[in-house]
Amino acid sequence: MRIVVLTGGIGGARFLLGVRAHAREVGAEVTAVVNVGDDLRLHGLRICPDLDSVMYTLGGGADPERGWGRVDESWTVQTELAGYGAEPSWFGLGDRDIATHLVRTTMLDAGYPLHQVTAAVSARWQPGVRLLPATDDRLETHVVVDLDGAQRAIHFQEWWVRYRAQLPTHRFVFVGADAAKPAPGVTEAIAEADLVLIAPSNPVVSIAPILAVPGLREAVTDGPAPVVGVSPIIGGAPVRGMADRCLAAVGTECSAAGVGRLYGGRSAGGLLDGWLVAEEDAGTLVPEVTVRAVPLRMTDEAATAAMVRAAVEMA
Repeated sequence: MRIVVLTGGIGGARFLLGVRAHAREVGAEVTAVVNVGDDLRLHGLRICPDLDSVMYTLGGGADPERGWGRVDESWTVQTELAGYGAEPSWFGLGDRDIATHLVRTTMLDAGYPLHQVTAAVSARWQPGVRLLPATDDRLETHVVVDLDGAQRAIHFQEWWVRYRAQLPTHRFVFVGADAAKPAPGVTEAIAEADLVLIAPSNPVVSIAPILAVPGLREAVTDGPAPVVGVSPIIGGAPVRGMADRCLAAVGTECSAAGVGRLYGGRSAGGLLDGWLVAEEDAGTLVPEVTVRAVPLRMTDEAATAAMVRAAVEMA
């Protein structure tokens, strides 16, 4: 069995722990297609937050308290940068994390594409799944906001980290998406998949940038594999993060039904064949989509694997 997971963010990384556990039980192969819209350059380094969150989480190196970055992190370089007054000061780079960014940036500057760099860097962590960036090309999520008395577009990370998504927000723009191409292996993995899963990631800033790459949405909707999504909303609230503010900005109700309708049923031109919602949201209806309520709290790997098993059963 071949499983492809569209994923991003901390929730998506933790979901992959359950996918990997289930895959080991049944002998399945897993490919994770990971969002790169959060990527940015800071202090000359290429930062790939979602790829790193997935890699560290699956490799056992993620900080379980923060949910992002490395466990047992130190902040000497960050402190020294602050001493120089180097900006941006609002984005934290830990010392261990910087080593990853140095290796990645060196390889990218030498001409290696991001998918090859990702394979090389993740080899240290032995994630147990194949990690692919959605694209090797530049794709950045920018946010149009009201700031300093005018509408401005700022990078998603500045909106999310610096301003905590508190600015009046008008829309999200996936800069570079029109010219981007799927990274090698992405559309092939989807075409050969027996099941495509949409992780309980932020639908607006983790999943939408993946689908904005020309050819990727079509690969999913036109492919032979059933598509099952997992709701990131439980009882009308995001499990973590600020998905509610993202959904509000695109005019979508913060509910399992709202996100399900945002993705849409595949037979009606959307993405989904099946939609897993939490038991708290039993009774959710999404047109043209089979909906099933199961426990969705990712309290541990076993609970998350049970979610994945339910998705496989739906398919």
